[in-house]
Amino acid sequence: MLKYALLGFLSYQPQTGYELKQVIDQSVQYFWQAKQSQIYRTLKALEAEGLVASHVEAQESRPDRRVYAITAAGEAALDSWLREPSTELSTHKDPLLLKVFFSARGDKEALLTQLRLQRDMRQRQAELYQGEARAVIAQQAASAPHLADDARLWEATRRFGELFEEMYLRWLDETIALVEEVF
Repeated sequence: MLKYALLGFLSYQPQTGYELKQVIDQSVQYFWQAKQSQIYRTLKALEAEGLVASHVEAQESRPDRRVYAITAAGEAALDSWLREPSTELSTHKDPLLLKVFFSARGDKEALLTQLRLQRDMRQRQAELYQGEARAVIAQQAASAPHLADDARLWEATRRFGELFEEMYLRWLDETIALVEEVF
């Protein structure tokens, strides 16, 4: 999937691997993460496949930078992937859920501490979606009017994150109440 994320970002404009990491961290990191090393490996593979092309730009008093641009073949691959229906449910691994599943045998206070800690972190994440993430999308849309349709869909993914956190917070509240009552 990283392949298509990189092609998608390069379809907006040519970028370096470093810039791609920054844009991922400022946009899709809430549902898709990538390490810098993965990005560079994937860019090399994309270039070998002819889906991106790169050139080196010399810089004064800084190391040269390699800038990647999507090719026509890369745009075709991205378009093909976008048209392909998603026919599988995505898997969701959550260490907290696994711990809760087995926690009847454990310590009530340790479980409550973990649940409350998660609640605090999830609340902060919800606030991030409601504030900073919304503002970043609005700023990007204002600075690049040609991406207005993209910005509407960026907002849809931000909204998913917001609703997911609301659901998770509700579940945490219910589970905390259950543990306090029953155990």
